[in-house]
Amino acid sequence: MSAEILRIHPDEPEKERVEYVVSCLHSGKVVGMPTDTFYGLAVDPVNLRAVERIYEIKGRLKHKPLSLLIDNVSQAYELARDLDANFDRLAEKFWPGPLTLIVKASSRLPLRVTANTGNVALRIPDAAIPRAIANVFGLPITATSANLQGAPECAYAACVRDQIGDRIPLIVDGGPTGRSLPTTIVDLSGGENSWQILREGAIATHEIALVLHP
Repeated sequence: MSAEILRIHPDEPEKERVEYVVSCLHSGKVVGMPTDTFYGLAVDPVNLRAVERIYEIKGRLKHKPLSLLIDNVSQAYELARDLDANFDRLAEKFWPGPLTLIVKASSRLPLRVTANTGNVALRIPDAAIPRAIANVFGLPITATSANLQGAPECAYAACVRDQIGDRIPLIVDGGPTGRSLPTTIVDLSGGENSWQILREGAIATHEIALVLHP
């Protein structure tokens, strides 16, 4: 059975359609949706069966934690602990945007979401659809890329349908995502203002360094 395709306006998401997606998340379904980089797979991060389903769909290694999309910085303070000045500088400069920050997870998050690492990867996307959904949902949503392990990431809903449309019930079509590079990932979990770039993506390493060492 192929996924339902739901068209949502990329700049002004329709309220009733956002609420429909949120109802799907509440019922434990996996939803493909656009972010500001590529299409991702969204589930309720505290529904462990839904989280497990993402790993099954992607064939993803289970030691890799899932990244979470949030709607505002205050959510980060609820989901993480021991946030330092480096976090504040990077969040202020690059959020909303293609920057994923790995921080120590608060005890509110199930260990399964952190892949038993005790860390969580957070970002605020520069895209109206996932932020509207996270806002109405009242919780972060997962954002791992909507593709099979080893296959290219998807910038269009049709790509998601072609790769995994028989494995998920709903794909939100918000048009092309408009970027060719993934998020830059910075690990801030080491404490004492340490930082490490795990993946250079849409934000260059020197841009990160300039903010942290002006």
